[in-house]
Amino acid sequence: MIPIVVDDREAGSEVVQALREMDGLEVEVRRLGLGDYYINGNLLIERKTFRDLASSIKDGRLFQQASRLASIPTRSAVILEGTAEDLIRSRMRREAIQGALITLTIILGIPVLRSKDPLESARLMLYTARQMSTIPFRSFPRKGKRPRGKRKLQLHILQGLPGVGPGRAGRLIESFGSVEAVVTATVAQLAEVQGIGIKTAQAIRRSVTP
Repeated sequence: MIPIVVDDREAGSEVVQALREMDGLEVEVRRLGLGDYYINGNLLIERKTFRDLASSIKDGRLFQQASRLASIPTRSAVILEGTAEDLIRSRMRREAIQGALITLTIILGIPVLRSKDPLESARLMLYTARQMSTIPFRSFPRKGKRPRGKRKLQLHILQGLPGVGPGRAGRLIESFGSVEAVVTATVAQLAEVQGIGIKTAQAIRRSVTP
């Protein structure tokens, strides 16, 4: 049996119901400090619908969660669940979604898997669990290096925003104190930071708002 630990806040989801009905899986529900599903003791999965993604981009939670996932030694991935219609209903700008995916995949190196509905999300986890049980998963090294230390990670994430290089990222952190405060700041507040200006401030806001 392959163990999958489910965060108790996901316990009522259709994904968990589907996982319980699949052969070869042992599903345990308890509180996880990070992520939604812990597969086979070596992969942490964060599941987000398009609605969840839009909400977490708007309030800055996505960048907090991604930073934490990127900083732990356990491998992690995000399952993005929903259809094109769900994306439209989320009322999130396409540019904001693309910016978030760039941050997750290219900057932080967190894989994003797509599924159309809860059943397909559960199947993805089943296939992943089976493959991880037959392949020496730990023998495959991560590609690239992730920054170590909170400040380095914050700077790394902010450089994924439009028009923000190392210097501007540093000034943003000095001014706002956190990534969350930066992505929730107004255009006027961002433009007050030395070297940002109104155009860059507007571009940053467009990339993180619907």
